[in-house]
Amino acid sequence: MSDCDDPPPIWDEDFEDVVETEKKPISSFGDAFNNLKKSDFYQPPEKLLKDKISAGPSSKAVRPSTSKSNPVLVNPRQKGNPILKAICNVPWEYEEIIPDYVMGKTTCALFLSLRYHNLNPDYINERLKQLGKLYELRVLLVQVDTKDPHHALKNLTRISLLTDVTMMLAWSPEEAGRIIETYKIMEHKPPDAIMERQDSSPYLKIMNALTSVRSINKTDALILMRTFGSLENIIKASSESLFLCPGLGPQKANKLHKVLHQPFLREKSTPDKSKTSSKR
Repeated sequence: MSDCDDPPPIWDEDFEDVVETEKKPISSFGDAFNNLKKSDFYQPPEKLLKDKISAGPSSKAVRPSTSKSNPVLVNPRQKGNPILKAICNVPWEYEEIIPDYVMGKTTCALFLSLRYHNLNPDYINERLKQLGKLYELRVLLVQVDTKDPHHALKNLTRISLLTDVTMMLAWSPEEAGRIIETYKIMEHKPPDAIMERQDSSPYLKIMNALTSVRSINKTDALILMRTFGSLENIIKASSESLFLCPGLGPQKANKLHKVLHQPFLREKSTPDKSKTSSKR
């Protein structure tokens, strides 16, 4: 390659100093530190402290833990409610809110004692009017503290249906507190986290189908599958063959055989001709 093909030299004023520095051997840590102090990257600690004081308090000051930045909000009217002593797994704090408890951005709860409801039946209606449609999920947390709650619960169920409110029952302050905690803990959970698990295995589906028959438990279903091998063979088996399975008595065998062979659709009942003719 000729000299004209060589790339043009790139020159830097500091390049010569760097080369000279690299040529000098560093015998100890002290020599290396002295070289660093002579560079532009080094600032004495006194200057750093002075700059920090003159700059004032930093905007990135230490803040409280984020675990308490999103607590359950409690209406001050709930002071003295034993439920608050039961809420110990999630943080909570008082706040001027319309509902009694706010467990998330879209979830709130109104607390009602059945004993208080019997004395003031119009109280919950006024609270629901004040609440309106402010939250997507509105929970009516009812503490059952009366001996005969059926009539009051029937009335509250009707009110909940008309106002699109989810009614939850608790039989103690501790249980009511756990309900509040659960709503808060599950605030950011996906819906499938609390949905029933669907069994995808065909074998498990057959087991669930057999156990749906009254008096047939999981042990009976397991014995039937091991004995006959498939649901088709179980359906084709006679009641006597089912009875021969260990653990299945005559009542279970006859009932299972009847369920497996009854029609899925009911036949329409035909009117009795004798009765229609007599009426004429």
